[in-house]
Amino acid sequence: MTKKQENIFDLNLFKRLFKYTAPYRVVFYGLIITVLILGVMSTAMPYILRIIIDEHIISKVEEGFLSLVILMMVLLSFEVIFQFLFIFYSAWLGQTMVKDIRVKLFNHMLKFKMKYYDTSSVGLLITRAVTDMERIGAVFGEALFMISRDLMVMFVISMVMLYMNWQLSLIVFVMLPIVLYATKIFQRYMKKAFEEVRTEVSNLNSFVQERVTGMKILQLFTREETEYDNFKSINNRHKKAWVKTVWYNSIFFPIAELLSSITLGLVVWFGGLNVVLHGTATAGDLFAFIMMTPKLYRPLRQIADKFNTLQMGMVAATRVFKILDTNSTIEDAGEIQAAHFKGDLSFDNVEFSYVENEKVLKGISFKVEAGETVAIVGSTGAGKSTVINLLNRFYEINSGTISIDNTNINTVTLGSLRSQIAVVLQDVFLFADTILNNITLNNPDISDEKVIEAAKAIGIHEFIMSLPEGYHYNVKERGVMLSSGQRQLISFLRAYVTNPSILILDEATSSVDSYSEQLIQNATDEITKGRTSIVIAHRLATIQKADNIIVMDAGEIVEQGTHEELLKKENGYYKNLYEVQFLKKDVA
Repeated sequence: MTKKQENIFDLNLFKRLFKYTAPYRVVFYGLIITVLILGVMSTAMPYILRIIIDEHIISKVEEGFLSLVILMMVLLSFEVIFQFLFIFYSAWLGQTMVKDIRVKLFNHMLKFKMKYYDTSSVGLLITRAVTDMERIGAVFGEALFMISRDLMVMFVISMVMLYMNWQLSLIVFVMLPIVLYATKIFQRYMKKAFEEVRTEVSNLNSFVQERVTGMKILQLFTREETEYDNFKSINNRHKKAWVKTVWYNSIFFPIAELLSSITLGLVVWFGGLNVVLHGTATAGDLFAFIMMTPKLYRPLRQIADKFNTLQMGMVAATRVFKILDTNSTIEDAGEIQAAHFKGDLSFDNVEFSYVENEKVLKGISFKVEAGETVAIVGSTGAGKSTVINLLNRFYEINSGTISIDNTNINTVTLGSLRSQIAVVLQDVFLFADTILNNITLNNPDISDEKVIEAAKAIGIHEFIMSLPEGYHYNVKERGVMLSSGQRQLISFLRAYVTNPSILILDEATSSVDSYSEQLIQNATDEITKGRTSIVIAHRLATIQKADNIIVMDAGEIVEQGTHEELLKKENGYYKNLYEVQFLKKDVA
C-alpha cells in the first residue's frame, strides 16, 4: 500500500471537492456561522443552570430566578431553529454539489471514445454515477459540517470547563487522549474497510446488471444454478466487507461509551467530595459538569461515526474523479461546421487497430461518388463495420485519411459530421419510451408531422398505427414490446427522418422476417435515391443493385466492381461467396 493510500484524509482531494461549493458560498459561509452559534449555545444551558443552582436555589433567592428560566427556554428555542437550518442547508449543499458533479460526470462520459466502453463495466459506471455520488453528497451533507459542529462544541465546552473549575476539568480531560488514540486507530481500519466495501459494491452492481441484461442467454443455456452460486459468492464477499465495518464499530463505540461513563463517575465522585468536604467546587459546578461531560464525549463518538461517512465519501470521490480525469475522448479540433455534405467519400490508405499491433484495416483505399450506393461485403471479422465506425469517428485511425467532399473529416466538428451521417445497425437499441421519442430522440427540430410524413414515404406508417396508441406506444426497455423486425423498422425511420447526407445500413436486414425485410427493401430503394449510401451485408441478395461492391477479407479490399462484373471473375472471392449462398438456398 502506498503512502497516499495510507493517509486517512487526502487534503488535495478535499480541496478539489471544495471547489464545487464556489457557486453556493453564501450557504457555505452561513453554515460556518451556524456552527459557531451552535458551539456557543451548547454551553449556554449548563452555564445558566450553574447560576440558577448557586445563586438562587442554594441561596434561596427568588429574584431573577424566573428570568433565567425564561432565558433558558428562549435559548432552547433558538438552538432548535439553528439546528434545523444547519441540518437542512448542509444536506441541501451536499445534494446540490452532487447534482453538479453528476452532470459533469455524465457530460464527460457522453464524449468518451467507444474504446472506453468496450473495456469498461457498465455496472461499474452506474455505481460511479449513482451510488458513489450519494457518498460524495454525504461528505458535506452528513460529515464535514457535522464534524465541524462537534469540534466547535468540544472546544467551547473545554474552554468553559476550564473557566469554571480547572480541577474538575483535568478529571474530564484525563480520558480524552485514550479516546482520541482509539479514534485514530478506528479511522485507519475503517478507511481500509470502506475501500473494500466500495470495491465489492461495484462488483455486485456489475454482476447483477450484466446478468439481468443477459437473462435470456442464461435461461436458454440453463445456467441459472451456476449464476446463482456465483451471485451467492459475490454477495457473501459484499457481506463480509460490510461486517468488517460493523465489527470495528462494535469495538469502538462501547469502548468510547465506557470511557465516557468512567469519566462521568469520576466527576461525580471528585466533585461531590469537593463540594461537601473542601468547598473548592460549587453544587452548580458539579451539575454543569455532569451536563457538559456527555456533551464533550458524545461528539467524539459522533465524529468517529461521521468520519466513516467522510471516508466513504472521499473513497467515492477518488473513484469518480478518476473517471473525470480519464482522457478518452475523440479530439474535436475541427473548425468546419458542415451544414450539408454533397456526399463524395474517400478512404486513402487507412490503417486501424482496436488492439495495438493487431491491424483490423490494413491500408484500405476506395472512393464513393456522391449519390452512389456502395455495398461492402465479406466474412465476419473482415473489417466491414470498422469502416463505418471510423467514418463516424468513434475511433481514431492509425494512419491514412478519410475525406468527405475532399475535406478531411478531422477538420469537421464532430457534431456536424455525425449529424450528416445516419446509421442503421443490426443490433437495434430502443429506449424505454414512446415510438415517437425513439425516432426523434427528443430533437425539437423534428416535428410529429415530419415523422408521420417520413413514415408514409417509406411505407411503415400503417405498421406503426396498428400498434396500441400508435406513435405514442411505449416500447419498454430495449424495445422488448416489439419484434426484432419491428425494432429494425423503427431504427430505419429514425435514420431517415434526419435527412442525412450519407446513409449507412449495417446488416440492416440480417435478423428480420420476410415481411419486414420487404418493407425495408422498399424503403431502401426510396431513400437511397440521390443520396450517398453504404450498405454492409452478409446476404448478397440485398446488395445486387449497388453501384459498386467492395469485397473485404482480413482487413483488406480484395475485389471491387458491380454485381455482374464480380460474377465474371473466375474463382473470384465474391463469386465463390455468391455461389455458396445461393447453392445453400437452392438445396434448402
